[in-house]
Amino acid sequence: MLRQNALTIFQACVAAANPYDAVKKHFVLDKNYSNIHVIAFGKAACAMSKAAQDIIPPDILGNAIAVTNYENVTVVNNIEVIGASHPLPDEAGFHATERIATIAKQAQIGELVLVLISGGGSALIPYPVDSITLDEKIATTNLLLSCGATINEVNCVRKHLSQLKGGWLAKLIAPADCHALILSDVLGDDLSVIASGTTVPDESTFSEAIAILKTKHVWNDAPQSVRTHLEQGERGIIPETPKTHDPIFSHTSHALIGSNAMSVDAMTTISQSLGYETIRYAYPLCGEARDVAEQFVLAAKSYPLENKKIAFITGGETTVTLRGKGRGGRNQEMALAFALAAEKHGLNGRWVFLSGGTDGIDGVSPAAGGIVDASTLQRMRKSGENPLALLENNDSYTALKSANDLLMTGATGTNVADLQILLIEII
Repeated sequence: MLRQNALTIFQACVAAANPYDAVKKHFVLDKNYSNIHVIAFGKAACAMSKAAQDIIPPDILGNAIAVTNYENVTVVNNIEVIGASHPLPDEAGFHATERIATIAKQAQIGELVLVLISGGGSALIPYPVDSITLDEKIATTNLLLSCGATINEVNCVRKHLSQLKGGWLAKLIAPADCHALILSDVLGDDLSVIASGTTVPDESTFSEAIAILKTKHVWNDAPQSVRTHLEQGERGIIPETPKTHDPIFSHTSHALIGSNAMSVDAMTTISQSLGYETIRYAYPLCGEARDVAEQFVLAAKSYPLENKKIAFITGGETTVTLRGKGRGGRNQEMALAFALAAEKHGLNGRWVFLSGGTDGIDGVSPAAGGIVDASTLQRMRKSGENPLALLENNDSYTALKSANDLLMTGATGTNVADLQILLIEII
């Protein structure tokens, strides 16, 4: 029952970020346009564009495209749907982005371009500057993902290598009107970070992008073309991304229609309905996944738990520094590390810990995350696996699979970062 309750809470919170419902709720036609074009990108692009298609009168629906990851591709009437790769970009995404740029450039005064943005959008629409090849941009993205860079850091660099991100899409759309509906996968919901801020001003700089690569000790590993472009930008040879004062933004507007914080609020409601005293823990959760897991255990252990049903809930986005060659994303790594820390520190009571990505995909694996309990490590060892050695090899997928503790949801069609649930019962 404890495990089922954790799953129920997680599933309810993923449903709270339903992209179709969010667009239907927030998109209101309050101005007459001769044409409304739709540009959707991200893991929720199909559901969001379907909602827009249901609202926009057919006679004024203009060019319409949705770019999403392969797992979330579905047919949407009157919408050109293109699948692309995530988290690393591919040629399909590049060609889809060329199509997006064409639609944006063709928009006219008196028309609206409705931009529907969701998590994963940054990787799905690669459009590097002419001096950098797609492979070189992919290599740079891979360097950042492998060294524990945060989503903000990754996107800062991406924006300064792109023809679309960091406000450049809004520049292409002007002088037509641009309205963006945004489903956030970024903690704090900074619109300039979500999908690398394609339709909002960007206050980050070439100098900051260079500093990130150097601080993460990957500057010398980055392709020469990338280093040259960033250095030219720092010297002013290449123009900066559009800033707040740029007149193009007088034609743009935005609405945040879903976020991690909204889903965590939903977790509170459903946990309480199941009879749990609910505690919001360290929100938003960030940091190295295995370290955060141990801190979570210590916090739970220090809380007075006598004769109570308690739900510790939170959300966020941790990072993983690759040390080994195993398989599994940040949520699986956190779940495995939590089980090991719970054993190490003697977490009492009946407990279940779930860490999952709301998109249903955790790293390069078919799992959304992991769900562990006090017997997890015993099941792993009984199957012949060494959980600590697997953690050190970043092989949480193998460890959790051996215990039948993978969280498997399939692609959910949305993405508002990660959710964590710890249920403890001492009766």
